[in-house]
Amino acid sequence: MRLNTEFMKETFWLALEGVPITLKITIIALFISIILGFILALVEIHRVRVATPIITAYVSLIRGTPQVLQILIVYSLIPSLLNAIVQKMEINFSVWDIEPIVYAYIVFTINTTALLTETFRSALLSIDKLQMEAALSVGLTPFWANVRIIFPQAFEAALPNICTTTVNLIKGTSLAFMMSVKEVTAIAKTQASYGYNFIESYLDIFVIYLILCLLVQGIFAIIEKQAQAHRKIVRSV
Repeated sequence: MRLNTEFMKETFWLALEGVPITLKITIIALFISIILGFILALVEIHRVRVATPIITAYVSLIRGTPQVLQILIVYSLIPSLLNAIVQKMEINFSVWDIEPIVYAYIVFTINTTALLTETFRSALLSIDKLQMEAALSVGLTPFWANVRIIFPQAFEAALPNICTTTVNLIKGTSLAFMMSVKEVTAIAKTQASYGYNFIESYLDIFVIYLILCLLVQGIFAIIEKQAQAHRKIVRSV
């Protein structure tokens, strides 16, 4: 078997044009998920009567089902529901004109939020409760004790898992082609379909995602080192 190197070079540069879309989905989904995941983790820890069972069920449901299935459900269910609501309320709006990337934001945010909820919950529980008692004893309010002492340590403890979740999110965006989103995988597969050069296209996709994931891991490694250096300075003071 001989690889079509010319096709690989051409497809590689074309697939790179989908990287901004991949990063856009990753950044938006990750940003929203960090906020929601942290809030949901706090709710779980404080055992809010009605919300906690719902959050637990949501996390278990998302973690226990394939991401492909989640995409298929969201991409087929949400437009149908929205269309039914729009028609019932007689709103002059076409649901089918919504960009597919919007559904990508939704499904990847739902998935990542569930993962980060457990990440933050375990990170918060790893902090010794005596630190809160010590902070309160020196006059800090519970709010400022959390903001200045507990939360920073929890985020630092969660960094390795956040890195892993981010890498998995980037790889997961390769499934966005199922929602007609023109990201890296979609572009490469489209090019391959013209001459059935799927092996060459898959190798291009492999290299691109490998580079992206290595860059993300490098960024998080720098963040972790800075966090550790800051912690040493604080302890010395």
